[in-house]
Amino acid sequence: MFYNFYVPYSLAKVCICHVASERRCFFAGCAGMAVLRQAAFRKRVGMNLVDPIKSILKRGAESAKYKFSMIISMIAMVHVCLVALFAILGIFPMTLLNIGSVLLYATCHWAIRHDRDLRGVFYATYLEIIVQSFAATLCIGWRFGFPQYVIALVPFGYYMCHALMGNRRRYVIATVLGAAALVSFISCRILSMFFGPLYHPEVSEGVVLGIYIFNTLCNFGFLFIFTVIFLVEIQTATNQLQRQNEILDTMAHIDPLTELYNRRSMHTFLSDVQVARENGAFCLVMCDIDDFKKINDTYGHDTGDNVLREIARIVKSQVEGHGRACRWGGEEMLLLIYGDLEQAHRIAENIRCEVNSFVFCLGGRSIHCSITIGVALHREGDRIDHTITHADNNLYYGKRNGKNRVVSDMELKTG
Repeated sequence: MFYNFYVPYSLAKVCICHVASERRCFFAGCAGMAVLRQAAFRKRVGMNLVDPIKSILKRGAESAKYKFSMIISMIAMVHVCLVALFAILGIFPMTLLNIGSVLLYATCHWAIRHDRDLRGVFYATYLEIIVQSFAATLCIGWRFGFPQYVIALVPFGYYMCHALMGNRRRYVIATVLGAAALVSFISCRILSMFFGPLYHPEVSEGVVLGIYIFNTLCNFGFLFIFTVIFLVEIQTATNQLQRQNEILDTMAHIDPLTELYNRRSMHTFLSDVQVARENGAFCLVMCDIDDFKKINDTYGHDTGDNVLREIARIVKSQVEGHGRACRWGGEEMLLLIYGDLEQAHRIAENIRCEVNSFVFCLGGRSIHCSITIGVALHREGDRIDHTITHADNNLYYGKRNGKNRVVSDMELKTG
C-alpha cells in the first residue's frame, strides 16, 4: 500500500522538478537574450553617437574652412545663451553686447564661407572674448566665472597662429597674445577686488553656482575640442606621411612600367639570400624577350611597352611564392628562385610556354612573342655576379641556338 502511494508521488515530484527546471532555464535564457539585446542596443547607440563625432572631427582636420566655421558657430551659440541669460537678469548693457557678439560671429562665419582673410576673423574673436570677460566682470563681478573664457584663449591662440600663419613669427605672435590673455585675466581679478560690480542681480547662490558651472563647462568644452581637433590633425598628418612614405618606398623599389622589382631591390634580395640561405639552394634565371627591338620598330614603343608589361605579369604570376622577379634592364628580367636547379628549370619552362602561347591583342593586331631563358644554380663559394654571368651565358646560348627555349646546366649536360 505504501509502495503504491510512494511511486506515483515520486513520479509527480520528478515531473514537477523537471518542469520547474525547464521554466528556470527558459527564464534564464530569456534574461540572457535580453542582456545580449541590451548590449547590442547600447553598442549600436554608441556607434551611432561616436561615428558622427568622428566624421565631424575628421572633416574638421581635413578642411580648415569647415573647422573654423564649427568653432565660430559654437562660440556664437554660447553668446545666444548669454543674450537670454542677461535679458532675464535685466542687465541691459550685457544683453546688447552679446547681441553684438552674435552679429560679429555671424559676420565671421560669412567671411569664412567666402574665403576672406581668416586672420582677421581670429583677431576679432580673440579681442571679443577679452572684451566680453572684462565687461561681464565689471557688470556683475568675478563670482559668476566669466573670466574663465580668457584661459581658453591661450591654446586657441597658439593653435590658430600655427594653422593660419606660415612664417617664423607665428609663435612669437601667439606668445604675445597669450601674455595679453594672462594680463586681462589678472586685471579682471584686480578689477573685481577694488571695484564693486555695477549691477547686483537678485539671484540665489544656487543660480550663481549654476551660471558659474555653465561658464566652466563651456570653457572646458572649448579646451577639450581644441585638444581633440589637434590630436586628430596629428593623426591625419601621420597617416598622410605614412602613405607618402609607402608611395616613395614603392617608387624606390618597384619598376613603374612592369610593376616588378627594380635592379636595386634585386641586389638587396641577392645580398640577403646569401646570408639567410647558407645551406639552402637557390637559382638565378635570366629572361630576355626574343626580337623585342623588332616589335618596337614595327609596332611602336607603346606596343612594346604593353608587350613587356604583359610578359612581366606572366613572369610575376609564375614566380610568386617561389622567389623574386625584377626588371634587370630593357627587356631583360632576372628571377631569384628559392630551390634547386630542377625547380627553377620547371618554373622557367612554365614561363616560356605561357608566353609562347599567349596572344597579345593590341590596337586590333594580334602579336605572338617568345622568350629565351637562362638558368644557373648558385654554387657555394661562388660570387653572385659570377652566377648572374653564368645565367646570362646560358641565355645567350639559347639565343644563338634557335631562341624560345630554356637553357640550364642540366639541359646542356643532357644535350
